Amino acid sequence: MSDDDRREEIMERANKAREATAAIEAAAAASTEKVRKKRFNRSFKPSKRYRAALKRRGERTEAREVLEAIKLLKELKNVKFDESFELHVKLGVNPKKSDQQVRGTFVFPHGVGKSKRVIAFAEGPVAEAAKDAGAVEVGGADLAKKISDGWLDFDVVIAHPSMMRHVGRLGKILGPKKLMPNPKEGSVTPNVGQAVKEFQGGKMKFRVDDGSVVHIVFGKKSFDAEKLHENLVAFMKHLKSVKPTGAKGVFFQSAAIATTMSPGVSIDIGAYNA
Repeated sequence: MSDDDRREEIMERANKAREATAAIEAAAAASTEKVRKKRFNRSFKPSKRYRAALKRRGERTEAREVLEAIKLLKELKNVKFDESFELHVKLGVNPKKSDQQVRGTFVFPHGVGKSKRVIAFAEGPVAEAAKDAGAVEVGGADLAKKISDGWLDFDVVIAHPSMMRHVGRLGKILGPKKLMPNPKEGSVTPNVGQAVKEFQGGKMKFRVDDGSVVHIVFGKKSFDAEKLHENLVAFMKHLKSVKPTGAKGVFFQSAAIATTMSPGVSIDIGAYNA
């Protein structure tokens, strides 16, 4: 091989080495390059109806008397369905402590304008009573299997204590959806038929969340203002009656009401802390 051939071969090898090095560096850069994530655009223009509701409400921090706040929300422009009235109460509790948990059920004096789909775990005469009371589905192991297979077309689960052996297996399914029966909420009871009637008629569950807030629906916009007022006052009195002994200081810290599609209106709760 001549000297010229050797020089060409050496140069060719050097070029190939440089190309390989460049390819490796490019691949490394591509693997470490940050992928830009699409950011969710949270800026949106509220509807004309919502802007008008905000203007009509005024300052967000202005606390109104309960009846006045209810009448204000009822005066806002209606949407195409009968909106629910919601109550949101900030409590002076620490939900991380077991002795400061606030939970239970409440039957509103005038109902909440919504019937619930109730199923029951029961057998024998108790199952017949549940069916007569209007449960959409009654059973035991067969009902548990139906739920395990993906059926969730219900709002409340009632269980006889003897049937908890079947319900307990559904914890991973019912627990995250807050459908698991609980004795403190009256959904684990020997009197299944009565429980079905109560929950169908508007008996509502409530439970303090991680932010120390209780959320509950207390009626419909089509209700008279006086009935909504009586529902709310009755619930606030009940809520005060279940104040945990471990909770110190002011129990009701703040509260607001709203309809499904309206801004919230702060309410004066000083009288409930008296």
